[in-house]
Amino acid sequence: MRTLLLIAQSEYLDRIRRRSFLLATGGVALILILVGVFGLWASGSRVSGAVGYVDRAGLLKPDALAQAAEGLEFRSYDDEAAALADLEAGRIQALYFIAADYLLSGRMTLLYWDKKPSNRIQAAFTEALRASLLADAPPSVRRRLLDGFHVVMRASEGEREASEEDILNFILPFVVGGFFTFVVMMASGYLLQAVTTEKENRMVEVLFTSVSAFQFIGGKALGLIAVAFTQLGVWLAILAALVFVFLRFTDFLAGVRPSWDFFALLLLYFIPTYALLSAIMIILGSVMADLQQSQQIAGMVNLLFVLPFFFTVLLFTDPNSPILVALTLFPTTAFITVAMRWGVTDIPAWQLVAAWFSVSGAALLGIYLAARVFRAGMLHYGRNVSFARLLKAGR
Repeated sequence: MRTLLLIAQSEYLDRIRRRSFLLATGGVALILILVGVFGLWASGSRVSGAVGYVDRAGLLKPDALAQAAEGLEFRSYDDEAAALADLEAGRIQALYFIAADYLLSGRMTLLYWDKKPSNRIQAAFTEALRASLLADAPPSVRRRLLDGFHVVMRASEGEREASEEDILNFILPFVVGGFFTFVVMMASGYLLQAVTTEKENRMVEVLFTSVSAFQFIGGKALGLIAVAFTQLGVWLAILAALVFVFLRFTDFLAGVRPSWDFFALLLLYFIPTYALLSAIMIILGSVMADLQQSQQIAGMVNLLFVLPFFFTVLLFTDPNSPILVALTLFPTTAFITVAMRWGVTDIPAWQLVAAWFSVSGAALLGIYLAARVFRAGMLHYGRNVSFARLLKAGR
């Protein structure tokens, strides 16, 4: 066990010190930060400047404007010429004209010079106008009309219910599935290099005099899983910081309650799934002649892990169909299928348990076979391992 941990530690330290790892981890982190900054800017959470309005119908109430503004400045104009002059001079960034027959026609005009006012400004003005129209209504009626209605969708078969308040928890499983696909694509290169490097530089002959094949492959797989968790940890820490900023400075994520049992389930499935991916790539790197050939085949192998995305339409129409149940129980597709089905239906407990044992069993068997195949193919320099030789090593 100590030897396996030493190999894992050596593999981990070697990978995280490489320039490719630092560039990949830092590059994705930078993209996440830039996207978050752009999203914060686009949300218009901190809007400055003034907005003018000409209320020809006499509907707007000053207290309604003050309540909806939340830091914005709305200026009332009686003279249309003065309002247009301030707009041209840049003293206000937009100008609303409420028609005199607004109650009958609902007509309102928005003028702006260079840049259209943000959604935040338009929403605030619309809220103020709606509150003014309801000023004389009973408080309970006014509150209900201002809050609007909330639709909760629930299928008669017992699938998970969904509402606009937990829309993020509906989208999150698909985001996780896409993120895992990205991880699979990036990890393939690391995992193939883990064995092809030692095979090509002929270090395995020396290594196998002091360690067993299972210790060598198991240690490498454990080290690579730790590398994956390091990358994910950095990216998730940045995402958590961005979510905190959005919660603090915007209303975009207000009321969102993350599903912690979903995250725990993902962690439970991610470890054996990544171990299975490691085993498959190690086997592929062991039987192929060089890294270039291995990478060509790895692209097709990756499809085994992202196959559920081809059934997205079926997921929305029949999330408990036999095809999706089969993908849930199949080792390579279990992680993404469980993540995607979680957002649209209640997955039976027996399927979750069976899928986890399927992935874990396949991962253990894969690492065991990877050690045997790597030992059988370690002396095949410059040529592929034959299928007969591969079967013999597996037996």
